[in-house]
Amino acid sequence: MSIKVKGFLKDVGGASRVTQLRKDTIANASPVPDPKDFIRDVADALHPAAMEFVVTEIRDASPTSKTFRFRAKTGSIPVFQAGQYLNLRLRIGESELTRPYTISSAPCDGLGKDGFVEITVRRNRPYLVPDWLFENVRVGDTLRGNMPFGFFYYEPLRDSRNIVALAGGSGITPFASMAREIAFGKMKDVHLTILYGSVHHSDIVLMDQLAQAEKASSNVKVVHVLSGDEEWQGEKGFITRQLIEKYAGEDPTFMFCGPLAMYKLVKSHMDAMGVTCRRFRRDVINNPSDPTQIEGFPKGNEQKTYYITVVRGIDRQVIKASGGESVAVALERAAIPVDTHCRCGECGFCRSQLLAGDIFVPAFGDGRRMMDKEMGWFHACSSYPVSDLTIKIPIM
Repeated sequence: MSIKVKGFLKDVGGASRVTQLRKDTIANASPVPDPKDFIRDVADALHPAAMEFVVTEIRDASPTSKTFRFRAKTGSIPVFQAGQYLNLRLRIGESELTRPYTISSAPCDGLGKDGFVEITVRRNRPYLVPDWLFENVRVGDTLRGNMPFGFFYYEPLRDSRNIVALAGGSGITPFASMAREIAFGKMKDVHLTILYGSVHHSDIVLMDQLAQAEKASSNVKVVHVLSGDEEWQGEKGFITRQLIEKYAGEDPTFMFCGPLAMYKLVKSHMDAMGVTCRRFRRDVINNPSDPTQIEGFPKGNEQKTYYITVVRGIDRQVIKASGGESVAVALERAAIPVDTHCRCGECGFCRSQLLAGDIFVPAFGDGRRMMDKEMGWFHACSSYPVSDLTIKIPIM
């Protein structure tokens, strides 16, 4: 590869020529401001700040899960990567709840005027919203939200072409998107092996979509590992180190998405195998609905009730809060708007200021900067009150 140069002095002096050209352009510009910015227009079209999604299809993804298909009410589906998520803003009662859902369709599905995006949701009563979607959302409804978010996607500058995905339960969604993109989109040079842990073959989420991608591309391999199905003829039990090594292949990048308990098990396997941080990536992991399962959670705190004084500008409001729920949930129950995205303490959208009182923040998933910790800032979605609090939150 050759590089054409103009000569040493011309190249060294290039910066001054650009500076002079900029000065000349400003001097000769019209005194009338031109508010039109085509770059801003393109950016807004590709990544709108807010959207309305029309529900065009709802179908079963397993006996306990459903897939919701959306089209953009106006414009088109923004460009996204397999593994990113969309954030829905749902009006439930007097509260507006924001909830993230990993996209289970492929980026290629979102292209063009007929493009669509899908999320796959599993029924799970402790979290309220999945059941609300099941019982209240119908084809033709319009939901508000925005997308895309998250950094859990394949990056060729960082990841090897041999991806080994380790998934559990509804954690299959980013890998279902990736498998479909490999089979029908533009990720033709990537090989994906999915080790997917489920309980019984009758309730494997997105089983048909995974089988379709595997059939369409030799670069997709799906290995189901069932822990509670004696009749299953394939891999049984849990995802062990031996099982991972059996299917890993050469120079793998491991990617994990699943519940916290499974992550701890998989992480122990990665450490025992000597896998570097660069070769082991995980999606955001929600704190369990039962906070007593969180390491270090104050004993008995879930049974206590506290009062939170919420400051927004000049407004002050006092609300009740359970010690077993995050500050963000307490705000939502009181119909106080709070902007959350990842809901696990990592993205920082719900960053708030602690003016008085004490909170418990799980060490796992604490995405705050060191300066935030020192100055009393916290992420409301992953912080639990352990006393009465006074907090300051952004005005939405």
